Amino acid sequence: MNGVKTSEKPSTHSRFASYLLALRPWSFSASLIPVSLGALLSWKTTGELSIPLALATAIAVLCVHASGNLVNTFYDYLRGVDSKVSDDRTLVDHILSPDEVVRIGVITYSTASICLIFVMVLSPAKMEHLALLFFGGLSGSFLYTGGIGLKYYALGDIVILITFGPLAVLFSYVVQGGQFAMFPLIYAMPLALNTEAILHSNNTRDIDADKKAGAVTLAILIGRKASYIVYVILLFSPYVICAVWGVNLSIRYSLPLLTLGYAFKLEKDFRDDKLFLLPKRTAKLNLYFGLLYLISFSIAPRLPHLGKI
Repeated sequence: MNGVKTSEKPSTHSRFASYLLALRPWSFSASLIPVSLGALLSWKTTGELSIPLALATAIAVLCVHASGNLVNTFYDYLRGVDSKVSDDRTLVDHILSPDEVVRIGVITYSTASICLIFVMVLSPAKMEHLALLFFGGLSGSFLYTGGIGLKYYALGDIVILITFGPLAVLFSYVVQGGQFAMFPLIYAMPLALNTEAILHSNNTRDIDADKKAGAVTLAILIGRKASYIVYVILLFSPYVICAVWGVNLSIRYSLPLLTLGYAFKLEKDFRDDKLFLLPKRTAKLNLYFGLLYLISFSIAPRLPHLGKI
């Protein structure tokens, strides 16, 4: 009837889409690629690979990553870091409420813990070793912005560099093979540097907003000009490593160099101060580079010797 207002509730589909976007799925390559690399390294060295274990490990690490994204959304909003100019619109635009973000975070952390139990039952590794690596990564995902908030004291870059690279690769490797080894940490570094480039571009873009909120990041400490140099190092160092392996061991390790053109486009965007979409575009490079990196390891006749780096 005319004159009668009816309230329309958002559809289940649109609500689910809001929940999914809050997890920032565009960043998931930063955790899935290292997990895949760890399983691949175990297969290359032992000749064995458990698909159920690989899937459970991937879900566990992915849920920890998603939880970390939610914690970042919640605490950045709470501390006033996110604003109307931020790219994370989840709480700023009231797409979700803070309570909803917390509830989703509880679900993702709980799902990760359930997957860990499954992994502990099936993996040949010692439970205490798996727990140490898993909860080390979980703690890093929370403490990046939650609790003491390492991000706000210029320590966030170290957390990301360790968690989304060496730690994820080593966890996946130990799950499959059951034993600790140091060499997966070396092979994880190109991925870790590439992932850190995502964070650094994000922090450089948000220098002004972070300053107003009282946060201290590496980008704030060194300024925009030096941040550009750091970004270039993070962006192109993985290509140098792959080129060295390609020349000295097998041309197959040069596969990731196919993305070099896209990397130069990102470097130009940073140099021209086109930073708003740069983190997402760097994450896209992370996906392309990571997939080719995995393919190169799977088809190369032998693993790179550490002395060849």
